[in-house]
Amino acid sequence: MTNRPRQLVVVTGTGTEVGKTWFAAATVAALREAGVRVAARKPVQSFESGAGPTDADVLADASGELPDEVCPPSRSLGVPMAPPMAAESLGLPPFTVAELAAEIGWPPGIEVGVVEGVGGPRSPLAADGDTVDLVAALRPDAVVLVADAGLGAINAVRLSVAPFDGHEVVAALNRYDETDDLHRRNRKWLSDHARVEVVVAPDALATRLRN
Repeated sequence: MTNRPRQLVVVTGTGTEVGKTWFAAATVAALREAGVRVAARKPVQSFESGAGPTDADVLADASGELPDEVCPPSRSLGVPMAPPMAAESLGLPPFTVAELAAEIGWPPGIEVGVVEGVGGPRSPLAADGDTVDLVAALRPDAVVLVADAGLGAINAVRLSVAPFDGHEVVAALNRYDETDDLHRRNRKWLSDHARVEVVVAPDALATRLRN
């Protein structure tokens, strides 16, 4: 990894379809609007071809970069499977977490760098590892764990925080509604009982990353 940002953040989720990319992109956009020099990276992505914007497209739109800067074209796999499975199905050679980490580069002077994984913490990212292993390789300043704010949030967050023992973890409750009693109680329980730092909006995460 070249030109490590002043602050490096890895974004993961409790699973698929929790809004990880949306939350990451909205946070990047908020940082950029506040005048922070921010960039986003997606070391590898897999997707259904022709099904709409890829994660790299969404992150690039937020950061003002090109999609190919966010995710190398060689790591954009047009098969909706975990990346190492997608690579295998396309007849591509396997790749490692170390290779993905080494391919991440940043423009000089980036204040906040946001790296998004795939799926949940233990979803296969490469032939030899997952986002937990990527975090071990990158040693970020914080791990952001995106979770749905509703039913099941506590269990999902607690299970997903555990593999990142020794790293600073922030739980980001997506689709949080302050008028929803369950959402409020989930937030309070995670903070008071699980001792997990919680944010409930991209703007709040952006403010935290600026400080």
